[in-house]
Amino acid sequence: MSAGEGQHVPVLRDAVLEQLEVRANGTYIDGTFGRGGHSRAILEQLGSGGRLLVVDRDPQALQAATQLAAADARVTAVAGSFGEIGAIASAHGVFGEVDGIVLDLGVSSPQLDDAERGFSFLRDGPLDMRMDPSAGMSAEDWLNSAAEKDMARVIARYGEERNARRIARAICNARTQQRISRTRQLAELIEHVMPRRGKGKHPATKTFQAVRIHINNELGELQSFLGNVLAVLRLNGRLCIISFHSLEDRLVKRFLRDNSRVDPELARLPVIPDAAQPRMTIAGGAIRPTAAEAERNPRARSAVLRTGVRCR
Repeated sequence: MSAGEGQHVPVLRDAVLEQLEVRANGTYIDGTFGRGGHSRAILEQLGSGGRLLVVDRDPQALQAATQLAAADARVTAVAGSFGEIGAIASAHGVFGEVDGIVLDLGVSSPQLDDAERGFSFLRDGPLDMRMDPSAGMSAEDWLNSAAEKDMARVIARYGEERNARRIARAICNARTQQRISRTRQLAELIEHVMPRRGKGKHPATKTFQAVRIHINNELGELQSFLGNVLAVLRLNGRLCIISFHSLEDRLVKRFLRDNSRVDPELARLPVIPDAAQPRMTIAGGAIRPTAAEAERNPRARSAVLRTGVRCR
């Protein structure tokens, strides 16, 4: 959820650089280019022999990445999702040779700020929410066609919303009268079902998060990435992941935990085979923004950075 260039420095910029330990002639991948905040920070420390692959599925982000690649021979812009990390690394000849990978998960500030993308209810716009507007089903199409029980399951699971059934029922009832096609229309519908109390989060916040995660298969992409990333990294290669909500962070935390300990089924053997030894070490604990950074960029408040190092 990096901010756009010229607005803020990217979330946890200094911490990411410190954890990546950029080698001047190393090979790196920014799996969520956005507007290139972390990529530009890496390039500042990368020498002339270094290489940086920048990946994004958002057409506007890819356009910015292509412009950067045209201006800097060390950069290669790749259209795709970080979930395809293995295929991307293979296609560009760096499989098993990458020194560091960074992911900045979630939706970027440019996406949130563009009402036409439909990610936010703060500005009225079409209910799209797709990272790649040319692929897959839009939020509008899904909200107007999904079964009530399926919608409730998505809102409960991905939004961790206790009132998921009530919200899903209200959406299904409303769409029989009028197609739900605008962000503000959906937000007001949810607010009518769950009136706002005090100055807390807008009642639609969790539902919007849930729909976005579902439409873009965000957790599936992350699971695919985690299933292949160790083979992409070289020995002592470093992985830095910034997450913004508990569902993502839980997956990352479990991945690092499971790969940094001996296989539990073989841990009691007198001689532990190499294949059961840890594949990673965890580089310190979770890193969160300072109070000053959170004040400068409110969207950074929930960010958590975790780092692992491949050791086998």
